[in-house]
Amino acid sequence: MSAAVTTRDDGPAVEREIVTDMVKRGLPAVPVLLILGAAGWGFDGVVSTAYAIAIVVANLILSSAILAWSARISLGLLMGAALFGYLIRLGLIALAVLAVKDMGWVELWPLGLALIVTHLGLLLWEMRYVSASLAFPGLKPRKD
Repeated sequence: MSAAVTTRDDGPAVEREIVTDMVKRGLPAVPVLLILGAAGWGFDGVVSTAYAIAIVVANLILSSAILAWSARISLGLLMGAALFGYLIRLGLIALAVLAVKDMGWVELWPLGLALIVTHLGLLLWEMRYVSASLAFPGLKPRKD
């Protein structure tokens, strides 16, 4: 007989599956963002854009790792990890930007724009592929 109340998630880590898919689908956009950074700000724009993309990917991977880890322990911890993990990751992003903002290679406009556009672009694009149903808790099944 199974427990009436589930207190933790022992299923597959759908967070990692979604983030991996998100990063794979976002790879074709990286050269476009780098070219836009180069067109507007030269080599410093390319480096700043690449740094922003690295921050976004690290943020998404850290998010999935925190959620997958906490779900294995308890659903209450998962909820706390989702809220406080978000706040901590926002702080880490701010810290990563503040740590380099006065360096010679940093152009703040492409860095900021790439942070925002990459985050929103990846999240909005991935919404097309996330199932969000109990039958398929991760990505939608492919029709091929």
